[in-house]
Amino acid sequence: MIYANLIHVRRLSHPIRVPSAANSMRGVWLSLMFLLVAVSGLLAASPVQAQAATSPPPIDGPDIRLPEDFSQVRFYLITVDVGDQVWDNFGHTALRLVDDNADTDLVFNWGLFDASIGYARFAANFARGIMDYQLGVTPPSWELGRYQQEARTVWQDQLVLTTDQKRRLYQRLAWNIREENLVYEYDYFYDNCTTRVRDYLDEALGGTLSEQSRALTQSTFRDEVRAHYASLPLISFSLDVLMNERIDRRMTQWEQMFLPLALRAQLDRAGLLTDPQLLMEFPTPEAGANPYRLAALLLIPCLLLLLCLKRASIASFSSQPGFSLRVPALSYRLLGLVGLVLAVFSGVYGLIMSLGWLFSSHQDLHGNLNLLLFWPTDLLGAVIALRWLLTGRAWSVSSGRHQWVMTYFIIHIMAALVYLVIVMLGLTGQRVGALLLYVMPVLALFCVLAMTAGISRVRSIRFT
Repeated sequence: MIYANLIHVRRLSHPIRVPSAANSMRGVWLSLMFLLVAVSGLLAASPVQAQAATSPPPIDGPDIRLPEDFSQVRFYLITVDVGDQVWDNFGHTALRLVDDNADTDLVFNWGLFDASIGYARFAANFARGIMDYQLGVTPPSWELGRYQQEARTVWQDQLVLTTDQKRRLYQRLAWNIREENLVYEYDYFYDNCTTRVRDYLDEALGGTLSEQSRALTQSTFRDEVRAHYASLPLISFSLDVLMNERIDRRMTQWEQMFLPLALRAQLDRAGLLTDPQLLMEFPTPEAGANPYRLAALLLIPCLLLLLCLKRASIASFSSQPGFSLRVPALSYRLLGLVGLVLAVFSGVYGLIMSLGWLFSSHQDLHGNLNLLLFWPTDLLGAVIALRWLLTGRAWSVSSGRHQWVMTYFIIHIMAALVYLVIVMLGLTGQRVGALLLYVMPVLALFCVLAMTAGISRVRSIRFT
């Protein structure tokens, strides 16, 4: 096995499988994408408390044979920039170990998961909070070759460590590649491929890294999610809606090092990096359009439809007076198109947040304030929207059904008003200003149009 010249511990019963997908943040976004597809399948009770730096488990078990001369051992930090795919927008971190004593050169990567179970099952497990990632060890040519294929910039920096620090880090890596220690419970903010490197380095440094990284930054987790997904507007918008106030507190420098580039910058400021090398360079993905401004574009058809409102005449003995839209063949189809977009997005977001709260252990999906705006039942509105789109006229319903539909819209509007009051009074820590400014007016105006002109009440006729 490839570990034979690295350390002398008992051989693993089976080789480590290196899946084709190997990125520190990949599981998060694969799972959320799975939910968005499968269910068409995050205000918590209290804010997240800053997680204290925890020491790795003690190194025990069989004795580890160390290199004869640690001056011949070098450790390198491998930092991979973001890519242009949904799973690589946070970058990646790995450790490279070069041991001239045994002529070995290996890369330790904590961003692997077992792809043999299938991506659908992996995403389903992730959605429920079952997140088993593992360490993989590969030759640099294999590891770097992947990043070249993915067109991602890679930096390599030599770590400035004393002999004792190298020894401690070497022992930790040797402990980690034992079969019983390969797998760990992944957490996208607190325990991923980058935080594993951070924690092991902090252990080797005797805790000085964590001690020097207690200061608060100006960024929140939400800021980083938005910034790193600027090139994918739909994903950025979706994550912003789906994740609750747990991600809206300021991070410490220690916590910010869940990001590969932040870890590299902090280690450089601490004087722990030398001999920087740019191993490969590719363009960084460009930011896309602001997703909230795109959503606000739906105001334009809504305002046009508002101008098309007119008092409806009584067309037949059974009809009731009310409002309708001018040029119905066009206006009602436009109303149907807008309604279909809003019903699908609102319903899917509401369903994900509801199922996540009920069945997932992801605390970032629990008790989301945005459930006051986005309801799972809004998916039923797609049926009404399709009627407008296909027929080009209002949906005619009985008085009893009309009352139920109106009640639904009125409760929806009241929930939106409660949402507005909660935010304006500062009763929540969840940052929803962009939703209030760009999305809520669209939802409110659409509700007015649907209530006034989209549903036509038909008088019941009885013969005695």
